[in-house]
Amino acid sequence: MRTLGIETSCDETGIALWDESEGLLAHRLHSQTAIHAAYGGVVPELASRDHIRRTAPLIEQVLADAGCGYADLDGIAATAGPGLLGALLVGLSTGKALAFARDLPFLGVHHLEAHLLAPALEEAPPAFPFVALLVSGGHTLLAEVTGVGHYRLLGQSLDDAAGEAFDKTAKLLGLGYPGGPAVAHAAAGGDPTAFDLPRPMVDKPNLDFSFSGLKTAVLNQSKTGGPAGHSDRFVADLCASFQEAVAETLWRKSARALKETGLERLVVAGGVGANARLREHFAAGAEALGAGLHFPRPAFCTDNGAMVAHAGSLRLAAGERDGWNRSAVARWPLEELRPPKK
Repeated sequence: MRTLGIETSCDETGIALWDESEGLLAHRLHSQTAIHAAYGGVVPELASRDHIRRTAPLIEQVLADAGCGYADLDGIAATAGPGLLGALLVGLSTGKALAFARDLPFLGVHHLEAHLLAPALEEAPPAFPFVALLVSGGHTLLAEVTGVGHYRLLGQSLDDAAGEAFDKTAKLLGLGYPGGPAVAHAAAGGDPTAFDLPRPMVDKPNLDFSFSGLKTAVLNQSKTGGPAGHSDRFVADLCASFQEAVAETLWRKSARALKETGLERLVVAGGVGANARLREHFAAGAEALGAGLHFPRPAFCTDNGAMVAHAGSLRLAAGERDGWNRSAVARWPLEELRPPKK
């Protein structure tokens, strides 16, 4: 089955073509970072308008890259949620229109499921079952994954997601947008032990997260920089300390999830999974535990069309379909998903 995937849930337009036998044939991504940087965050209306401009041309480019035409498609999948409603509607409407015009099966894909299954895009995909850590700007959660559509929520953030904490720390220190790469860049050469920042909820006997207290601790420490402002060394040390606190918190909860479930494989997905220090920390921890560790390549940690095409293909190939009345949903709990219909 050859599936066209469309991703427009937030501020990146992602298009990809996935072949059930040959794998990823082509993919393209347009980021709106330059548009939203001036505002310090995503402006939903501007995101929707840019998706309208970019989606159709990117589809044409992906098909050309793959040496395919519309007649070569067997199905179309587009992100239906969760995400920004206006942005979702662009990709979902485009996907439904193309599928209707070509008489092709269509499916609305769950954005988080696409992320959780993204490591299967790599040469050595993880086998089921595994523990998945999804860590991004909008979500931080742990789930037990025993198959496509078989997800048991183990814990989630009770307030800020980890990626949101990165964004707010970057804004607080005037590092620009997007916050994750900005903090990581500023942390290079910094001392991760310079500031004693909290590891939120690591001593709690559950698998939930909380990053609002860590964000407040960074705010309090930033006030010690003095009226003359923050030196480069101060910012580097504070960013390195913050980054280390996030990585350690995420790892300790993930290690506990592996222990409690008895599983031996951990998948890390989502934009924060591209952070180099987090990958180092997790690699060392997994080696010490003797656990398997799987990341998507950094380009597929953030939102992309490849993960949507792949996740959609799995369900379309199993016979699952959506009607033309399929709507976008801003909120869509992962635990509502079910295995593909037979």
